[in-house]
Amino acid sequence: MKYVVEKGEKSTVKITITLNAKEWDEAQVVAYNKTKHKYQIQGFRKGHVPKAVIEQFYGKGVFFEDAINEAFSKHYFDILDKETEIEPIDRPDVSIDKIDEKGLKLVAEVPVKPEVTIGAYKGIKIDKVEYNVSDDDIQTEINRLLEQNTTEINVDGRPAKDGDVTIIDYSGSIDGVKFAGGTAEKQSLTLGSGMFIPGFEDQVIGMNIGETKDINVKFPENYGAEDLKGKDAVFTVTLHEIKEKQTPALTDEFVKEKANFDTVDAYKASIKERLEKANAQRAEREVEDNLIKAITDASEVEIPNSLIEREIDNMVQQTSYRLMYQGLKFEDYLKYTGQTLEAYREGCKDSAKEHVKTQLVIDKIITDEKIEATAEDIDAKLLEQATSIGKSLEEYKKSVNDKQLSYVENNVIIDKLFKFLKENNEIAVAPKKAPAKKTTAKKTTKKVEEDSEEKKEPAKKTTAKKTTTKKATAKKAD
Repeated sequence: MKYVVEKGEKSTVKITITLNAKEWDEAQVVAYNKTKHKYQIQGFRKGHVPKAVIEQFYGKGVFFEDAINEAFSKHYFDILDKETEIEPIDRPDVSIDKIDEKGLKLVAEVPVKPEVTIGAYKGIKIDKVEYNVSDDDIQTEINRLLEQNTTEINVDGRPAKDGDVTIIDYSGSIDGVKFAGGTAEKQSLTLGSGMFIPGFEDQVIGMNIGETKDINVKFPENYGAEDLKGKDAVFTVTLHEIKEKQTPALTDEFVKEKANFDTVDAYKASIKERLEKANAQRAEREVEDNLIKAITDASEVEIPNSLIEREIDNMVQQTSYRLMYQGLKFEDYLKYTGQTLEAYREGCKDSAKEHVKTQLVIDKIITDEKIEATAEDIDAKLLEQATSIGKSLEEYKKSVNDKQLSYVENNVIIDKLFKFLKENNEIAVAPKKAPAKKTTAKKTTKKVEEDSEEKKEPAKKTTAKKTTTKKATAKKAD
């Protein structure tokens, strides 16, 4: 067998495999021995028909297809073992260049890992990311603990107010006709929580126990159920119970019992330390992401479509797993969001392309800088894991399979990569910009007097809108 390797177009390698007459005949014999049990000809027992008889009966090329597959599979992987620089990323496209009694010539177009024209990855200036822990952050954590230990007591003799937990029945209708999902009994609703459609909870406020009242609302235009979008509805509501939340006081006794700290100050200090650690990790990840993005943006690579499609496959699979844990099927998710699988995959394309490019850039740096995980590096990482569960390194290594070991090795390499990048690039706090100088024209006396009487309006805060998927009931989500 002879072969020639040539560079193809668009991240492909062309491998031409040539078998002489003897090698080609041997491949046909192998194919005959593997498939002869399929042939039954009168006068011969099944599986014992001679090769020449089968060829005479079915034609000379009866074993060609199986022989080609056999020959290619054998020689292709032998070639890959020798030509270690070839990194296939998908199945080769195989064509027959020549086939006759004198031999066989095959041409394989092999998609390979594309070449990366790497951008600068040393001497880059990246802004340092810092997240400070505020008093509000600490208070949010305290509130969470207090909320977890909040109790509810039944109250009577007063109407429902904002913050109360109410138990209600409701029945909704549009133009006098009840709609699916619009009726419930003994439903718990915290007033002011925003769990029901706008306007509903506000009208429950002020109701008394035992009172029944019609509440008029309008479904939002972006409501999840098509048949309810923008429709006016009437809900007949009966209030059964009012419960008032009682939040415990933050005392030394409370934190000792619920958080295992002797004092409130010690508890707050612990929260601050934990948040500072989390913020430091978050900032570190963000710097790493910014570094890689800067390098990736400055790099060039022609990405084969097969890699993009494979990444989209991974994204679809990951989404399916996440939905499964939430009790949903991917097919149902597509129906609910009004998408086809093709449309969903198309929407993933840009992200998939970016992710593939990033991974190729990372691989290129690792290769160029010869970053690798030594046995000592891997043992050190395994020792960390072993210590965390109270085992010795030797005990722990017995329970680690090849897949887990490969995962650890990859993590070690990535850690080394980012250490290398941080050491070879400048990460510094961005200088604060000086405020722009205000230039004002001279005002007339009358205008100055008018301006002095005007009150300045506070600047409006811009916040990102939260998107909530709503079911076809009065509630936003069950």
